[in-house]
Amino acid sequence: MTAVPPARRVLLAAPRGYCAGVDRAVIAVEKALEQYGAPVYVRHEIVHNKYVVQTLEKKGAIFVEETAEVPEGSIVMFSAHGVAPTVHAEAAERKLATIDATCPLVTKVHKEAVRFAKEDYDILLIGHEGHEEVIGTSGEAPEHITLVDGPEDVAKVEVRDPEKVVWLSQTTLSVDETMETVDALKTKFPGLVSPPSDDICYATQNRQIAVKQMGAEADLVIVVGSRNSSNSVRLVEVALGAGAGDAHLVDFAEEIDEAWLDGVSTVGVTSGASVPEVLVEGVLEWLSRRGFEDVEIVKAAEESITFSLPKELRRDLREEATRLLRG
Repeated sequence: MTAVPPARRVLLAAPRGYCAGVDRAVIAVEKALEQYGAPVYVRHEIVHNKYVVQTLEKKGAIFVEETAEVPEGSIVMFSAHGVAPTVHAEAAERKLATIDATCPLVTKVHKEAVRFAKEDYDILLIGHEGHEEVIGTSGEAPEHITLVDGPEDVAKVEVRDPEKVVWLSQTTLSVDETMETVDALKTKFPGLVSPPSDDICYATQNRQIAVKQMGAEADLVIVVGSRNSSNSVRLVEVALGAGAGDAHLVDFAEEIDEAWLDGVSTVGVTSGASVPEVLVEGVLEWLSRRGFEDVEIVKAAEESITFSLPKELRRDLREEATRLLRG
């Protein structure tokens, strides 16, 4: 008797893709180009996604690494990851009209850092060294903030007063990894204060929960996202931790290796919080052409949060930039 091969299916995570902060930031660049014309300069990638950046570049956005690269009298937008106060000062010195597209959830962490610094707390910022969000948050209170890059960093952390220490975190981390670090910190500093509300972004948490739900059933999980996207990288880690047989990060469907499908009957698909749905559709089409036509939704949460566009888009920034240049 010939064995019947197992049915091929796709488990599609929900929610996935754009969060409210990314949606706001991308629309902000498009609106700025529409209202003020090209070029509009953006300091660092507006969000960490190769396709989004390339698409906006074609429309006239120019991405730069440093404020000094922006010509005086121009418009510059700050990315969703946020910037330190020194960057705002640099923009003012160069007579730049600015649009701040920092995600409101990142802004919340910035405000918490400022408040705890004013109260003279030592602030332990859990996050990844070199990440733009961490650099921006650290810049709000550099004398008070110590970066803790995972549980292995805890042993070397020192504070002035163990009874006056608080932890904050990068918004795009793995929830489990963050709490592992927090537990280690609490063991070392029993008086450690927690932030008034969870710093990890609701969208990051929801996407991780969905991946956990499908991970145990999936032979392979494909995460659509760029390699410099912290939350996308974390989704691969979460999938493997949840029991997925294998997991990979791809920007585009063409990057999928057909060898990954050997012996696979169930493929989980999700995308990072800065990934447009068109890229997920490309992956689903690629899988469908290889027999994975049955798609089941794995729903972890409903998302209805939206953020208003940056207030600067309600001003005539071209006129403002000219006025600044003239002094």
